[in-house]
Amino acid sequence: MRRFELNEISVAALWDEPTGSWQYIVIDRSTNHAAIIDPVLDFDPMSGATATRNADALLAFVKEQQVTVDWILDTHPHADHFSSAPYLADALGIPRAIGANVVEVQKLWRDIYCLQDFPTDGSQWDRLFGDGDSFMIGETEMRVLFSPGHTLASITYATDGAAFVHDTLMMPDMGTSRADFPGGSSLSLYRSIERLLALPDDTVLFVGHDYEKDDRDVQCCATVAEHKAKNVHVGGDRSEVDFVKLRDTRDATLPLPKLMLAALQVNIRGGRLPDPEPCGRAFLKIPLNHFKPPENEAK
Repeated sequence: MRRFELNEISVAALWDEPTGSWQYIVIDRSTNHAAIIDPVLDFDPMSGATATRNADALLAFVKEQQVTVDWILDTHPHADHFSSAPYLADALGIPRAIGANVVEVQKLWRDIYCLQDFPTDGSQWDRLFGDGDSFMIGETEMRVLFSPGHTLASITYATDGAAFVHDTLMMPDMGTSRADFPGGSSLSLYRSIERLLALPDDTVLFVGHDYEKDDRDVQCCATVAEHKAKNVHVGGDRSEVDFVKLRDTRDATLPLPKLMLAALQVNIRGGRLPDPEPCGRAFLKIPLNHFKPPENEAK
């Protein structure tokens, strides 16, 4: 667990190596109240087994630090890991929240998975945040910024000096996240990034993923100023037209995330696994021949 001390908040960051995902505990320093952002449920695609190692590590940390958790927060329905939000919310007896546009993502993926009776009203969460909404973690006000592009539902949680952007930006040497999922848009992604880079230069942007690039250690944050200067996709005042061309060209070569077709049918349910069938076992559905392989594999 890595720890960062900012003005009003402490941030504890836990990295999940199999998915390259960062999970955050945002702690109001004056009250020791907190929120957990984008927690991971362990999933082994070879065996189909789930586990709660990451979530239990988060619970152990808050118990050890005597932190009172007020919220479990998702930034969007993830395509690369299962969410452990329900497990943590049940363990702690607290609400879960996500952006209001999750209902549009639910509608897209309900049709892809042919989930005819699946409710697409966001009722799987306790609160749906609108753009500009705010809520409190102890005495710290958190603001909600819609940041679509990677998905229709992507949002950022921001406070003075910090923002949790998840799959909008990567670390500066890796650029930005892809925008080719159903409902994604490279143009919307660029405009969301412009909004984030309009925050004060010393704002620390905490990302959702990092990987062991060029043998450097994994990292989880960089300032707005660092992204403006060094981000390989948007730094140096790259134009909207140039970014869209770069992002779309790159996305056309990328395979789907390994867990995407498994994860999204769980995460549009708020992280709940499918209900067991009469035999007592639950099953995941994989849509056959719906998605095409990337261009470099199709040739």
